[in-house]
Amino acid sequence: QVQLVESGGGLVQAGGSLRLSCAASGSITSINGMGWYRQAPGKQRDLVATITTWGNANYADSAEGRFTISRDNAKKSVYLQMNSLKPEDTAVYYCHVRQGGVDYWGQGTQVTVSS
Repeated sequence: QVQLVESGGGLVQAGGSLRLSCAASGSITSINGMGWYRQAPGKQRDLVATITTWGNANYADSAEGRFTISRDNAKKSVYLQMNSLKPEDTAVYYCHVRQGGVDYWGQGTQVTVSS
């Protein structure tokens, strides 16, 4: 089992910044990709960004140019720096990893962007 604990969400005005953090613990053997997803009320959970062990990042179009994903393999952590936030970025943000073909999710952290 892998446990994921997110932090860093909150309320911010449009144009502001937030940095999300996610730390993995438990029976970690071979995590490759780590990522962030988000789910707004009444909508499906969507990819925001992913990053491989070697630092190759992939972003959703909505995040490209504004968000930066990074990871610290030694700390088994992944981060999401979010700049130029917009009201449409309001959602619960979830950390995700896959290990041994099993998907693990954090509990989610709320990000609210006011206009």
